[in-house]
Amino acid sequence: MKFASFTHAGRAGYGLVTDGGIIDLTRRFPEAPTLRTFIAGGLDRAAAVAGAPADFALSEVTLAPVIPDPDKIVCVGLNYHDHVNETGRTVTPNPMLFARYAGSQVGAGTALVKPLESDEFDYEGELAVIIGKAGRRISEADALSHVAGYACYNDASVRDWQRHTSQFMPGKTFAATGAFGPWMVSADEIPDPTRLTLATRLNGAQVQHTSVDLMITPIPTLIAYTSTILPLLPGDVIVSGTPGGVGARRTPKLFMKDGDVVEVEVSGIGVLRNPIVAELA
Repeated sequence: MKFASFTHAGRAGYGLVTDGGIIDLTRRFPEAPTLRTFIAGGLDRAAAVAGAPADFALSEVTLAPVIPDPDKIVCVGLNYHDHVNETGRTVTPNPMLFARYAGSQVGAGTALVKPLESDEFDYEGELAVIIGKAGRRISEADALSHVAGYACYNDASVRDWQRHTSQFMPGKTFAATGAFGPWMVSADEIPDPTRLTLATRLNGAQVQHTSVDLMITPIPTLIAYTSTILPLLPGDVIVSGTPGGVGARRTPKLFMKDGDVVEVEVSGIGVLRNPIVAELA
């Protein structure tokens, strides 16, 4: 099943994405006002309405970040060997983690904003893992049973601000610089995420491509490691790292600019597509 968050006629909601459009789960499950709270109560409840007619066409809604209100977004840096190599760094014994804020994200179709302060706005296509079942110190063997589903993510980076210090936060949390969507595909449809492939395209040209099984730290280990630090909650997001090919490491460098279109595609999930606009003074 595919689940999306959206706004329609000024109202925030979430629903089940079908071939006919979106079945509005917000009004059918008033006890769960957001997708995050619906996930906490169990995705299997959606099966009862999966055959209902769509309430809205996709064209009638504005897609929001899959989880607009997560308790936490944990991002993973340097998690593919080709990206480690292009940066000139070495593989660390433990995953490199940093945080993103919910307010830095947009949904599919909404413009990513190149900030006034930089001309080094870079793409980073990634696979997002959405937690479905809470846990602390989750074992690697049990980790995938805690996953609600998967989505596409563009952990786009303001590179010069990212390099201000050894901490990544300034370059990763400018407003409207990350994209999360278009929807979440439930984990029962993706029993083995290592079989997924990921690609990023800028203006139709492929700039990144990888198989997820090439991750340095695989998803079960990321879940186990992160949940040792603090409890993972339903709706939490782990953004699992980008492969090689980022614009900052190309010759010549390739950064996103006003009028560009960037796409992140994950097999079995879909395409996260966003235009780029330059912030106006």
